[in-house]
Amino acid sequence: MPKNMGTVDRVVRILLAVVIAILFFTNKITGVAAIILGILAIVFVLTALVSFCPLYLPLKINTGKKKA
Repeated sequence: MPKNMGTVDRVVRILLAVVIAILFFTNKITGVAAIILGILAIVFVLTALVSFCPLYLPLKINTGKKKA
């Protein structure tokens, strides 16, 4: 699995996941929105940890460093 995410992309995903978690635990989001955003936050964390986003493949996006 080739890495296709750069450092900035990974940091932004982790920060968004943290914001979603804070909103959830302070009861600012509830119900269906909380479930959907919670799943999205988990996906953000997992993709950031492995530096690979499956959605980037068909879109041919690579935010990582360019190879010479």
